Parts: sequence; structure tokens; C-alpha cells
Amino acid sequence: MGRVIAVANQKGGVGKTTTAINLAASFAAAEVNTLLVDCDPQSNATSGLGFVKDPERVSSYHLLMGAATGEEALITTQLEQLWIIPSHKDLIGANLELVNADGREFRMREALAPLRDRFQFIVLDCPPALDLLTLNALVAADTVLIPMQGEYFALEGISELLDTIERIREGLNPELGIEGVVLTMFDERTNLSQQVKTELTNFFGEKLCKTTVPRNIRLAEAPSHGKPALMYDPRSKGAESYIRLAKELIERASGSGLPASAELTTGGTEEHRGDAEVEEIAAGAEMNKSA
Repeated sequence: MGRVIAVANQKGGVGKTTTAINLAASFAAAEVNTLLVDCDPQSNATSGLGFVKDPERVSSYHLLMGAATGEEALITTQLEQLWIIPSHKDLIGANLELVNADGREFRMREALAPLRDRFQFIVLDCPPALDLLTLNALVAADTVLIPMQGEYFALEGISELLDTIERIREGLNPELGIEGVVLTMFDERTNLSQQVKTELTNFFGEKLCKTTVPRNIRLAEAPSHGKPALMYDPRSKGAESYIRLAKELIERASGSGLPASAELTTGGTEEHRGDAEVEEIAAGAEMNKSA
């Protein structure tokens, strides 16, 4: 059964959608069947993969309203092993339309259940709010990946998200865990970034991802071309960082029962093996880009 990861943080501008797009693309580039679900009415994950707004298209809104199945909403992407369930601005109305609905918190979980055997990873891009849409994603998820900037206010905001996760564990999804915390837009040269990293290490321990994502102009440019970074510029630092993050999460998941086909090549020292795998995936993406 596939692993469902919700990319969530109620603070805006921390790189949630960038992380969701590029993490899902990196899973797919590692030859792992992956589904990206856009749960945000802004639809940035949808447009970031090159899909224009289409009110006639089946979207995550239809899933939440019970008007379509997950299978009906699937769309193939430019990457062979990556699919997406797109979003639409109508999704913002679901917060109001589902207020009095039975089982409103479980709509996304029920919609994705038939797809879990088909995909090894399902990545949910959440809106920057702790609303009913995010609640549905967290109830549907196995784990939460929290992108954070290396700034002081990011530390303040994370406590509210952790409180929400704990309440969901108590009443709606007891198995919900924290996949990890990943530092985005990270500038290792600044004292503040290093201080925030130290604070997060002390609090989260091994849950803080070893991989950090630097500020990178290619990551910022890629969505305007409707491509993940590894298809826009596979050799960029941003693309390589997300390939490393995908590798790190695959290795964690492989210890939790993920099928062996999702594991990356082994052999050699860990450092050299990791660099070789990143290079191999980047080279493959570069070949696909030029094809």
C-alpha cells in the first residue's frame, strides 16, 4: 500500500507547493509511481506542472464533494511515472459546502483509498491554512512533511501546526506521523539560518531532514514554464536538493515496508552512493528534457 505524505504548514511562502511538485517529480524520476494531489484552491501545483485552468476538468473539488472518483480525476504528466489530481478555484467553496456534511473530514481519505495500491507515494499539496481542506489532507495522510524557512517567525508558527496534528491523532487519524521537517530557501552562510537549524535539531532530532533546499533561481523560474525543476534544469542546485530529499524519504520509507522496487541502488560508501544516485537521476532527467 502506498505512503500518503501531506506537505503542510499553515504559514504561507515557505515553499509548500515547490516542495510538493519537486518532491513528487523526484520520486517519479527515481522510477517510483507517484501521485500529486493539489488540495489548494490556488491551483499552483496544477499550473506548476503545465496545466492551464479548466473549469470542465475533474478536480480535487469533485473528489471532496463525492461527484467523481480518484480514477476519474487522474491526469498523466510529462514524467512517465507521475500523475496529478488537479485543483480548481471552486475548491474554496468546499469549506462551506461540507460544513454540515456527514463524514466531512474523511472525504479525501475515502477518495484516495482505491488508489493506494497503485501508487507508492501520494503527495498532497495543502493550502496555507488550517481549514477543512487541510484537515481532509491530514486525515487522509500517513505522515506530514513540514517545509520551513530558516527564520524566527517560522519557529513560532510551527507550534500551531503541531497542536493540530496532535488533535487529529486523538480523534481522527491516530496513525498520523511526522515524516520530517525540511528547511527551504536555506542560506547556510547566515547565522540566523544556522541558529534556526540548531533549534529544530534540538526539538525534532532525526525528524529534521538532512537535506536542505537552498534559495535557487531555477526553482523559482520552473513553475512559469510548467515544469518541475528537474525537467527545467536538472543540474541546478534546487533540482539536485529535491532529488536528495526524495532519496532520503525513500530510504526512510523502505524501513517501513515500502516495496523494494522503490529503493535506490545500494553499494559503495553512503556519501558516494548518494552522489552517484543524484547524478544518475539528474542525467536521466536531462536526457528526457532534450528528447
